[in-house]
Amino acid sequence: MRLLEHQAKTLFNEYGISTPKGYVVNNKSDAIASAEKLGYPVVLKAQLRVGGRGKAGVVVICKDRDTLEKEYARLYGMTVQGEKIERLLVEAFTKHNKEYYISIFLNRSKRSYSLIASSEGGVEIESVKDKIVMDLDLEDTIDISKVANALNLIGKSYDNFIDLVSRLARLVYEKEAELAEINPLVMSDSSFIALDAKVIIDDNALFRHEELKEYEELSSLEVEAKRSGFSLVELEGDIAVIGNGAGLVMSTLDMLSDANGKPACFLDVGGTATTETVYKALTLISKMPRVKAILVNLFGGIVRTSVVAEAIVKAYNDKVINVPLFARILGAESDKAREILSNSNAKMYDSVEDAISEVVKSVRR
Repeated sequence: MRLLEHQAKTLFNEYGISTPKGYVVNNKSDAIASAEKLGYPVVLKAQLRVGGRGKAGVVVICKDRDTLEKEYARLYGMTVQGEKIERLLVEAFTKHNKEYYISIFLNRSKRSYSLIASSEGGVEIESVKDKIVMDLDLEDTIDISKVANALNLIGKSYDNFIDLVSRLARLVYEKEAELAEINPLVMSDSSFIALDAKVIIDDNALFRHEELKEYEELSSLEVEAKRSGFSLVELEGDIAVIGNGAGLVMSTLDMLSDANGKPACFLDVGGTATTETVYKALTLISKMPRVKAILVNLFGGIVRTSVVAEAIVKAYNDKVINVPLFARILGAESDKAREILSNSNAKMYDSVEDAISEVVKSVRR
């Protein structure tokens, strides 16, 4: 479950992590009233689960009421990567002298948590060359000193950074989060403030966290998928990932990420997939404008792989999908599935590694 920024900041505040004061609004009069309480300038921020809000122009500084009204009218109802802006955060502008990046995330390839930190904040971490990466055991005492030293922190800023990361680690551990990210984390004098917040909670752990269920919101596509009997989670990348079984799909996502691919969705058609449900799944993927390619990793046990192949061919024939599809299909009736797909636009591979390598190449050309 991916929290909205203001929801993640509520969690941060519970753990003593400082954030700017702000108000969530869904109408212009409340936005104006909130800005007057805070005092200009303020930052107007669209509340979306997709990334790249800065690049999309939906995070803006408003120096006066006229600018606020103009920007609110522009942003409210706008659609970004298929997600409609229905809430905005009006937040106090924070003066600062330095920006950092910090995240703690579940590193599935190592089956442990890792930390990434950088003295460059406000940019995509993938583009940063000088970053610190370390493995964490959240159940033991965490030694953040080498990270603080690498960031050249001294005095109170050193102590405050150690305290902040310890609090962030405790949040991740206690809430069973897959990711907690602050970008940028800013320093004002010697104190640290989270200007942005991203938190992803493990869906499988939600039954242990009643306090978090109020944040559970499904996109329209995720709701439609649930009604159709399969699981869909929208992500921020451009390669849609389809498989049967949550474990298989998750491992495929990890392998794709390791190969520098960016998943656009997690889609588990389950163990009782039919031609109709797979066709429906492909129909939903076609509604994601950012998808440039589809990766299928399927092992046919209960599911006959020929059923999936028939759905793929039908989706291409009906022009439901027009992006390239890369598939590794093994198991029940896999030879028949290969025969069905042999004259289609789908490309078949003997290993998932080969399929991933080719799909990443295709979207990076």
